Amino acid sequence: MKPLYLLLIIAVAFTACKTEPETDPAVNADMMFTENSKTVLANVQGWESESLDYSMYADDFVMLETAFGSEKDSIGLAEMKGYDKQMWEAYDFEMVTDPVLLPGVNPDTKEPDGSVRHYSTWKVIKPATDSTEARSGEIKLYESFDFDEEGKIIYQQIYGDFTGLMMHLHNMDMKPKMEEEEKM
Repeated sequence: MKPLYLLLIIAVAFTACKTEPETDPAVNADMMFTENSKTVLANVQGWESESLDYSMYADDFVMLETAFGSEKDSIGLAEMKGYDKQMWEAYDFEMVTDPVLLPGVNPDTKEPDGSVRHYSTWKVIKPATDSTEARSGEIKLYESFDFDEEGKIIYQQIYGDFTGLMMHLHNMDMKPKMEEEEKM
């Protein structure tokens, strides 16, 4: 009888030590956020070094178009690559604050879902030309990244005062025009 009890105790010990896949949604969302944050940091570093690894994006990626007066509501990966190339040719980018990464939530359930929210401040430099001096400005950005099951970016949106930044970089002072309109 003692060997039977000993066998039962060993069986219970092995069963108690068996690891099950995590089923707690909050823990899963936290683990996904941790992994997806690594992708966001690689994205930010790739942008700054002008060598973004587009393999972190899903084939059906969509970026919300947030610019004032935009003619369409979103762009795909091919268009984003073209815009990125144009921006890197015209400007230099430097992150001036440590990025703040926060977990996002599912808009319907308000529960963490592994998405990542990113806050940072960037310095954007318009290099000097033969006829102009270099000019720079800082912009505070908010970005959100949603991911598919494979950990690839499927949806991105970015908010910042790009119009004000571009006006500053290209020395387009709107203040006199605005003062003139106020007099009317």
